[in-house]
Amino acid sequence: MSDRSEGGSDGTGQEIEMTVVSYLRSHPEAADTLEGIVSWWLPLQRYALEKARIEAALTRLVDAGVLRRDPLPDGEKLYSLVTDARHTTRGQ
Repeated sequence: MSDRSEGGSDGTGQEIEMTVVSYLRSHPEAADTLEGIVSWWLPLQRYALEKARIEAALTRLVDAGVLRRDPLPDGEKLYSLVTDARHTTRGQ
């Protein structure tokens, strides 16, 4: 699926290949141009992966007592620093 001369074997190329295939598995009827893939498919897939990683990190911070998580009326969650942790976290 990759061509070494086009960066397919350097990790970055493989990441792009996996991202495109993942998008197409999630959206089997999708078809687009190079510009569309660059503009829409790759950012959407990357956002979904990063969102999951960010959520996991936030959950760990909540579990550690550094952040609090409050539910909003629409079902979203609001994260903020626990008052006691404001003076104990690094960088503060």
